[in-house]
Amino acid sequence: MTELQGKVAVVTGSTSGIGLGIARALAGAGAHLVLNGFGDAPAIASLRERLVGEFKVRVRYDGADLAKPAEVRALIERSAAELGAVDILVNNAGIQHVASIEEFADDRWDAVIAINLSANFHAIKAALPLMRRRGWGRIINISSAHGLVASAQKVAYVAAKHGVLGLTKVVALETATTPITCNAICPGWVLTPLVQKQIDDLARQEKLAPEEAKRRLLAEKQPSGEFATPEQIGELALFLCSDAAAQIRGAALSIDGAWTAQ
Repeated sequence: MTELQGKVAVVTGSTSGIGLGIARALAGAGAHLVLNGFGDAPAIASLRERLVGEFKVRVRYDGADLAKPAEVRALIERSAAELGAVDILVNNAGIQHVASIEEFADDRWDAVIAINLSANFHAIKAALPLMRRRGWGRIINISSAHGLVASAQKVAYVAAKHGVLGLTKVVALETATTPITCNAICPGWVLTPLVQKQIDDLARQEKLAPEEAKRRLLAEKQPSGEFATPEQIGELALFLCSDAAAQIRGAALSIDGAWTAQ
């Protein structure tokens, strides 16, 4: 197990799915957590209590709206003020919208770019000085197979996730001689609420049983025929926080069932 005792990790989009899988992996290694994401207050409070009870770490929730740069900066500032540091930053929050370019609403483009790409920039800009002062840091950006290849009708998502990889490389270069690393993880299909919605939409549009819609979604892109899991992605993020990964810098690490090997 990677030892992260006493480190503080901010994980955006961490109330469910991939972000929660990563948060659990980091807490299991001793890191204190700042959660951020959607959900009703009682459910989030219950989640926080469960994580505290299971991992015996400090856990706080911050409801910052990542579409607003000032709130992203405040998320980092409050995390450092309340927990003493921001040692690990995982930019995971994301939204999706599906439509052809001609029909893609302008406000949906702006929202996807703001949350999937711009929020990463603002969070990194705010966290880097804190990491430099501490002399250690790990920045992990959750991109996607769609950061490496494209699919029709996902113009904003694909553009944002490609942008995340460019951002990752620049940060890696600018921190190359420091004990701070920046890398990206590129998941393929992972059974998260975001993907479940796509399965449900496909089932409704094509009048398919849910299992058939799931099979068809996987068969279209992911040769393994299996979803990656939040737990697997959490373990990969945990490895990137280890000393063994100290010279992995600016990488785009696929966990996609051979999607981008095609």
